[in-house]
Amino acid sequence: MTADGDKPTNILSSFRIGSVPYLNSIPLTCGLENQVIFAPPSQLACMLENETLDAALVSITEALLHPGYAILDDVAVACNGPVISVFLATKVPLTSIEVVHCDPASLTSINLLKILLKAKGVQPQWHPLSSYEESFEKDAVLLIGDPAIAFIQADHAHRIWDLGAAWKELTGLPFVFAVWAIREGYEDPALLSCLMSAKLKGIAQLPALIERESRFDPDFRKKYLGKTIQYDLGEREKTAIHCFMEKLAGGLDQKVYPPRFVYHEIPKK
Repeated sequence: MTADGDKPTNILSSFRIGSVPYLNSIPLTCGLENQVIFAPPSQLACMLENETLDAALVSITEALLHPGYAILDDVAVACNGPVISVFLATKVPLTSIEVVHCDPASLTSINLLKILLKAKGVQPQWHPLSSYEESFEKDAVLLIGDPAIAFIQADHAHRIWDLGAAWKELTGLPFVFAVWAIREGYEDPALLSCLMSAKLKGIAQLPALIERESRFDPDFRKKYLGKTIQYDLGEREKTAIHCFMEKLAGGLDQKVYPPRFVYHEIPKK
């Protein structure tokens, strides 16, 4: 049974769906938790590309690099200013950074940081972060998701450069971190309806989801899920995606493709 007593839908038995295990995504899989494969963004991206998943909540960069992926309209993991859980932690001034150690889980966060640092004339070397514990030792480290939240709540000697806030300062726009990407041929109305319904249910039941969660403290969950993270994909978010796409295209050897949105309206009861 789901949190509200409804029987969970089994429509996803016909599809292979993946999502990230982070706190910020829980409203988007409300009622579907037992039918979704949870994995880091980079692993979901590989599974989607290898056709072992039909749809996944992946970083926006993945959707822009694959012309065969459709993006479910009106659903996203986004922010309009500080995001809290995606940042560069640094012990040195930004202009003095020579090496950034990155959590390799999200391609979008790495590319976003490259864009933001390039705008300040900084082009460091990029090394993978081998472990979370190593974060506290490095002069500059990119962290995302729940490990990032744990880091800022721990005792550390770093200054925090929030990438959502930095993007807002640079462009005046929100930023879209993740979207539902659907492989070509799987834009089935039943799947779209299921994913859209999960989001609507998650938003409607957000206070209950916040109460039920055990990660971090209740006040943080309420602020983070209720105010910081945005779940709509509207016109300003689409403008932000196009802005990111243009900046991304200037820094990648790969071709970047315009997003293709698929919309599904849930009939009103």
